[in-house]
Parts: sequence; C-alpha cells; structure tokens
Amino acid sequence: MRILQIAPLAERVPPLRYGGTEAVVGLLADGLVRAGHDVVLWASGDSLTLAELRSVYLHGLRLDPAVADPHPYEWVHVVEAIKDAQGFDIIHNHEGEQVMALASLTDVPMLTTMHCLIDPDRKFVWERYRGFFNPVSQAERAIIPPFEGPRFAGVVYNAVDVASFPFRPDKEDYLLFIGQIASAKGSHLAVEVARRLGMRLVIAGKVDPHNRQYFAETIEPYIDGKQVQFVGEVGHEKRELYASARCLLVPICWEEPFGLVMAEAMACGTPVIAFNRGSAPELVVDGETGYIVRNVDEMAEAVGRLDRLDPYRCRRHVEENFDAPIMVQRYLEIYERILAWETSQVEARPVPVVPSQGMRVA
Repeated sequence: MRILQIAPLAERVPPLRYGGTEAVVGLLADGLVRAGHDVVLWASGDSLTLAELRSVYLHGLRLDPAVADPHPYEWVHVVEAIKDAQGFDIIHNHEGEQVMALASLTDVPMLTTMHCLIDPDRKFVWERYRGFFNPVSQAERAIIPPFEGPRFAGVVYNAVDVASFPFRPDKEDYLLFIGQIASAKGSHLAVEVARRLGMRLVIAGKVDPHNRQYFAETIEPYIDGKQVQFVGEVGHEKRELYASARCLLVPICWEEPFGLVMAEAMACGTPVIAFNRGSAPELVVDGETGYIVRNVDEMAEAVGRLDRLDPYRCRRHVEENFDAPIMVQRYLEIYERILAWETSQVEARPVPVVPSQGMRVA
C-alpha cells in the first residue's frame, strides 16, 4: 500500500521534547514501513523517520525563533503535501482542518485522525469535509457533534513504544506531574495534592507564552527546589522521571481525547491517579493500574493506596492495549476498509457514455 502521512509542522517527528501527536505519527510511519508499505511523510525537515521524508521547512516551527507567525508556513506545508498526493492509495491527515479544507482537490481517499477536540470556530470545515475520520478514544467519539459529510472510520488509541520505556518496580518517594503547564491540565491541583500530603512533587512541562501568567501565579510561588521542583520541558529524560516516581498525577480539567503521559507512565510500571475526565477511564484500570478519582480530596486519599497496585500489571496493560504495533495494525485495517468502500462506490457508479465520432449526446 502507498500511504501519504501528513504531520503537523509545529514539532519535529518524533519531537525533541513536547509533542504527543508528532510522537504518535513517528511510531505509525515507522511501523508501516516495517510492515512493508511504501510511506511518504510530510513533516519538518529535521524529522527522523524510516519513511521517505518530504518537507517545505527545515525545522519544527515552535522551537524556531525565526518564526513569529506559523500560519503561512503551515499552509504551504499542507498545500505542497496535497499536490504530492497523486498516485497514493490513501492520505492520512494528522494536521487537522487545514488539510481537510483541501481534501476536495484530490481524488485520493483521506483519513483524518482527531488528535484534538473540534474547535467550534472550525465546524465550517467539518461540515464540508467528505473524507473519513477517527477519534483516538471512545470519550472523544461521544462528544463529536453530528455531521452529515464526514464518515466515521472507527476509534484508534494512540500508542507508545513500550520497549523504549524502562520498567522499574521499586519507586522513589515523589509524585510526578508531566504535561503542558496550563489550567486545563490541572498542574496547580497537583501542587495542592502534594502540599496536603507533605510529599515531594516534580513538575515537568512546557510553559507557552499565553500560560506564563498562570504559571507565575499558581505554580511558581510554591517552587522551592525541595517539596515542589520544576524541571521545565523534558525530552528523553522523562523516562527516568516516570520510572522512579511513586505515581503520576493527572488532575485534568477538560475532556482530554487521549492522555499519552498516562500510557507512558504505566509502561514504566508507574501507576496513574487521574480525574474522571476525557479518556482517563479508558486508559487507567481503576484499582489495578491506578485510580480514577473525582476531585483533589479523592486524589490525595488515593496516594495512600498506591501500595495495593502492581507495577507489573501496569506494564502489561500498556503492552496489551497501547503498544505501537497494535496501533499500526488497527490503522492498516481502517485503511483497507476505506479502500474497499471506495472501490465498491466506484463500481456502483454508472459507467459514463463516451460519445464516438459523429455521435450526438443530448
């Protein structure tokens, strides 16, 4: 199968630090190549992939100080990718609505993976998109508005490369928060839990410009290097943080489609305590690989029950449900279904009459 993958241009594939979507795209592209498929990946020029890499820009946009406004770069990126689509069996769009807006310019079937929730301001695009889409969790599927145009292809969970995450059954005595530092991610609530319990908390994550005031007001006053430690945005070193932590705190305050950090932590044998929002109940087996709680009180109380959880069960859960080969196989099944559906539609259409010389068609 000849497959065109279109990644966002914000981060390298795989990302140097932050970038859940780009991490997933990297695993998928490499897995498809290993499975014997011909894959072209449109991404930033510094990406590392087994696929054939094509790009309009040398670096991921977010970490490039020369890029003040990413939108012109993103539009050139997606337009060139769509122009390149001729001859492929399927386009897999991870970029979102910008690629969807161009879907009618090609006859190649398109699958759009919903790595983010639908922005209400972009419903206009969804209402006119005639391709296929897949959410990354049942929770995301449940809150998608009904559309007449797009066709639902199935739910596919994101994945991690389990083998690359170190398993460690013996833990150190600290709590961990990893993720974007933002009110929706609940990093301030992780601080509250740690302070209530008198436990050490390590916070790792990026602080975007629009979240700097939030960080300054709700996180920074408590950073003392002892009880609350902030290590900033992390890359590969996050694996050691996961592996040694007593647990990962995920006090999310929004309907997160898929919390990749939960799968990463459990791959290291580290349980997760998460609020009952978004995909958390699908990723965490309550009482086995962590706890699903409703509020800060329950989160603090659940920390006292961590000794009941088996690190080996955490690892097995991710191996059985969220390892990269599982995701690759699921997407291949969806590609094949889409192509079979498209073929049947073509066969069902009437063959147009081609007028011969001298024949008049009304």
